[in-house]
Amino acid sequence: MSIRTCFRLFAHTQLMPALESGEETLVGGQAVIEGVMMRAPHSYCVAVRQPSGEILTSEMPAPRMSELYRIYKLPVFRGVGTLYQAMSLGMRALKFSANAALAGEAAGAKSAAESGQKSQKSKPEPKAKAKELSNWALTLNLLFSLGFFIFLYKFVPLVLVTRLQKVVPALEGRFAFNLADGLIRLAIFLCFLFVISRMKDIRRVFEYHGAEHRVVFNFESGQPVTTANAQKFVTWHPRCGTSFLLVVMVVSILVYTLVPFEGFWAKLAARVVLLPVIAGLSYELIRFAARRRGSLLATLTAPGLWLQRVTTKTPSDCQTEVAICALERAMQLEKAQGGELVIA
Repeated sequence: MSIRTCFRLFAHTQLMPALESGEETLVGGQAVIEGVMMRAPHSYCVAVRQPSGEILTSEMPAPRMSELYRIYKLPVFRGVGTLYQAMSLGMRALKFSANAALAGEAAGAKSAAESGQKSQKSKPEPKAKAKELSNWALTLNLLFSLGFFIFLYKFVPLVLVTRLQKVVPALEGRFAFNLADGLIRLAIFLCFLFVISRMKDIRRVFEYHGAEHRVVFNFESGQPVTTANAQKFVTWHPRCGTSFLLVVMVVSILVYTLVPFEGFWAKLAARVVLLPVIAGLSYELIRFAARRRGSLLATLTAPGLWLQRVTTKTPSDCQTEVAICALERAMQLEKAQGGELVIA
């Protein structure tokens, strides 16, 4: 596996929460390497564009967590279940797209070898076989990404505020301490997002992210889902994972303030252990805001829409076609299963 593919896999894993949408509506999706994954209530499909122009697809049933386990119908718990399933399906889709990228690399190597063979017929033709991403490589990537996330967004802000506390007495208070911690975390996230968005491969991810949003908007409008219709819509969507991440950062400040732990390591442990609780609470706020667009909470999620100017870019017609293909295949499977196509 090339260094480029390794980096793209790591970057996608880090950005995955920002590229996803929730399950509270009929369809949602996620950008992957050179493609889009689309979800219906009980099925999903990932479509990836090959260098040759061919679109590879993979679809399978995906029942909701709330239908598999009753506890995930309860507030907060349903957010945890939704996030877990979204990450699980996202990793499957990412693995499929990574394998498609590896196949494209192998095809390119084979083409180059065949071109060289024309001028040197005496040499045996080298064989370039497509490799697949192994489960251990995917697991290693996930563990490294999780460790990187905890280090960058939990450990580093806590270290900085702990040191600032010795210089700025105002940070002695629990709320002031956690507010400063949250602001530093937000600044790190914005800097990371800005830097990574300057990279060509990541920009293409954001273009597919924009294609996914436009196609979802097109579907929700009731108009026929076509490339021309989808391209009329904006690329930022209120249920995007980018908005979710910003809400998580705000909610974490409030939750950490309520935790009466003292000492650096106790605070760090609390920040890791409370991640599911914060995710569940944030999901409920996003869910409420999405259903009540004019409410105060909906206004508070507006910064997420602004930030999507970074995490989504204007897609080409070819990229939008990939998103439409993923949606159509997911809906075909949904219909085959007898799924009721209604807004949840």
